[in-house]
Amino acid sequence: MVRKAGLANEVDFHIGQRLQLRRVMLGMSQTDLAKRCGISFQQIQKYETAGNRIPASRLFDLSQALETSVAFFFAGLPGNFPPETKAIRSMRVSEPKESDPLAKNESLQLVNLYWSLSSDEQREMIMKMLKTLNGVKE
Repeated sequence: MVRKAGLANEVDFHIGQRLQLRRVMLGMSQTDLAKRCGISFQQIQKYETAGNRIPASRLFDLSQALETSVAFFFAGLPGNFPPETKAIRSMRVSEPKESDPLAKNESLQLVNLYWSLSSDEQREMIMKMLKTLNGVKE
Protein backbone atom coordinates (compact mmCIF):
# COMPACT_ATOMS: atom_id res chain seq x y z
CA MET A 1 0.00 0.00 0.00
CA VAL A 2 1.55 3.30 -1.12
CA ARG A 3 0.84 6.23 1.14
CA LYS A 4 1.16 9.89 0.35
CA ALA A 5 2.77 11.87 3.14
CA GLY A 6 0.26 13.67 5.33
CA LEU A 7 -2.85 12.23 3.68
CA ALA A 8 -5.24 10.00 5.58
CA ASN A 9 -5.92 6.56 4.16
CA GLU A 10 -8.29 3.68 4.90
CA VAL A 11 -6.22 2.57 7.91
CA ASP A 12 -6.47 6.05 9.44
CA PHE A 13 -10.25 6.10 8.88
CA HIS A 14 -10.58 2.62 10.37
CA ILE A 15 -8.61 3.53 13.49
CA GLY A 16 -10.66 6.71 13.89
CA GLN A 17 -13.89 4.72 13.69
CA ARG A 18 -12.61 2.22 16.25
CA LEU A 19 -11.60 5.10 18.53
CA GLN A 20 -15.09 6.57 18.34
CA LEU A 21 -16.70 3.16 18.81
CA ARG A 22 -14.76 2.43 22.00
CA ARG A 23 -15.34 5.93 23.39
CA VAL A 24 -19.10 5.67 22.83
CA MET A 25 -19.18 2.11 24.21
CA LEU A 26 -17.80 3.52 27.46
CA GLY A 27 -20.27 6.41 27.45
CA MET A 28 -17.42 8.90 27.30
CA SER A 29 -17.59 12.28 25.59
CA GLN A 30 -14.84 13.63 23.36
CA THR A 31 -14.13 16.19 26.08
CA ASP A 32 -13.78 13.48 28.75
CA LEU A 33 -11.35 11.49 26.60
CA ALA A 34 -9.38 14.60 25.72
CA LYS A 35 -8.98 15.50 29.40
CA ARG A 36 -7.74 12.00 30.21
CA CYS A 37 -5.12 12.32 27.47
CA GLY A 38 -4.18 15.95 28.09
CA ILE A 39 -5.24 17.18 24.65
CA SER A 40 -8.12 19.23 23.23
CA PHE A 41 -11.48 17.72 22.31
CA GLN A 42 -10.91 19.14 18.80
CA GLN A 43 -7.90 16.84 18.50
CA ILE A 44 -10.11 13.86 19.42
CA GLN A 45 -12.57 14.99 16.72
CA LYS A 46 -9.75 15.12 14.18
CA TYR A 47 -8.51 11.67 15.20
CA GLU A 48 -12.00 10.18 14.91
CA THR A 49 -12.55 11.62 11.43
CA ALA A 50 -8.98 10.89 10.28
CA GLY A 51 -8.39 14.62 9.89
CA ASN A 52 -5.16 13.99 11.81
CA ARG A 53 -3.18 10.77 11.99
CA ILE A 54 -2.67 9.35 15.45
CA PRO A 55 0.99 9.03 16.50
CA ALA A 56 1.96 5.70 18.10
CA SER A 57 2.56 7.24 21.53
CA ARG A 58 -0.85 8.94 21.43
CA LEU A 59 -2.53 5.70 20.33
CA PHE A 60 -1.00 4.06 23.39
CA ASP A 61 -2.33 6.89 25.60
CA LEU A 62 -5.78 6.53 24.03
CA SER A 63 -5.77 2.77 24.61
CA GLN A 64 -4.96 3.35 28.28
CA ALA A 65 -7.68 6.00 28.65
CA LEU A 66 -10.20 3.73 26.92
CA GLU A 67 -9.11 0.65 28.89
CA THR A 68 -8.36 -1.46 25.83
CA SER A 69 -5.37 -2.81 23.95
CA VAL A 70 -3.75 -0.99 21.06
CA ALA A 71 -4.70 -4.03 18.94
CA PHE A 72 -8.37 -3.08 19.38
CA PHE A 73 -7.90 -0.14 17.00
CA PHE A 74 -6.58 -2.43 14.26
CA ALA A 75 -9.24 -5.13 14.61
CA GLY A 76 -10.85 -5.94 11.30
CA LEU A 77 -8.02 -4.76 9.09
CA PRO A 78 -6.54 -7.30 6.68
CA GLY A 79 -2.91 -8.19 7.24
CA ASN A 80 -0.47 -10.21 9.25
CA PHE A 81 -1.28 -10.31 12.93
CA PRO A 82 0.35 -12.25 15.75
CA PRO A 83 -1.54 -15.32 17.04
CA GLU A 84 -2.78 -13.53 20.16
CA THR A 85 -4.87 -11.20 18.00
CA LYS A 86 -6.68 -13.89 15.99
CA ALA A 87 -9.92 -13.35 17.94
CA ILE A 88 -9.71 -9.62 17.33
CA ARG A 89 -9.09 -10.16 13.60
CA SER A 90 -12.41 -11.93 13.28
CA MET A 91 -14.23 -8.71 14.29
CA ARG A 92 -14.09 -7.38 10.72
CA VAL A 93 -15.37 -3.85 10.38
CA SER A 94 -17.29 -3.04 7.24
CA GLU A 95 -19.21 -0.02 6.10
CA PRO A 96 -22.36 0.04 8.22
CA LYS A 97 -25.68 0.26 6.44
CA GLU A 98 -27.75 3.30 7.30
CA SER A 99 -30.62 1.04 8.34
CA ASP A 100 -28.44 -0.99 10.73
CA PRO A 101 -29.42 -0.01 14.30
CA LEU A 102 -26.13 -1.41 15.66
CA ALA A 103 -24.21 1.17 13.65
CA LYS A 104 -25.79 4.03 15.60
CA ASN A 105 -24.25 5.59 18.71
CA GLU A 106 -27.69 5.64 20.31
CA SER A 107 -27.76 1.83 20.24
CA LEU A 108 -24.43 1.62 22.04
CA GLN A 109 -25.65 4.06 24.65
CA LEU A 110 -28.83 2.03 25.14
CA VAL A 111 -26.87 -1.19 25.65
CA ASN A 112 -24.51 0.51 28.10
CA LEU A 113 -27.40 2.00 30.09
CA TYR A 114 -29.26 -1.32 30.11
CA TRP A 115 -26.27 -3.21 31.53
CA SER A 116 -25.58 -0.40 34.01
CA LEU A 117 -28.90 -1.08 35.76
CA SER A 118 -28.28 -2.44 39.22
CA SER A 119 -30.51 -5.50 39.14
CA ASP A 120 -31.92 -8.26 36.97
CA GLU A 121 -35.40 -7.12 37.97
CA GLN A 122 -34.82 -3.65 36.54
CA ARG A 123 -33.50 -5.10 33.29
CA GLU A 124 -36.52 -7.41 33.11
CA MET A 125 -38.88 -4.44 33.58
CA ILE A 126 -37.18 -2.51 30.78
CA MET A 127 -37.34 -5.54 28.48
CA LYS A 128 -41.07 -5.99 29.19
CA MET A 129 -41.70 -2.31 28.54
CA LEU A 130 -39.88 -2.43 25.19
CA LYS A 131 -41.75 -5.57 24.16
CA THR A 132 -45.07 -3.96 25.10
CA LEU A 133 -44.27 -0.77 23.18
CA ASN A 134 -43.36 -2.83 20.12
CA GLY A 135 -46.40 -5.11 20.36
CA VAL A 136 -44.34 -8.24 20.99
CA LYS A 137 -46.23 -11.05 22.73
CA GLU A 138 -44.32 -13.06 25.31
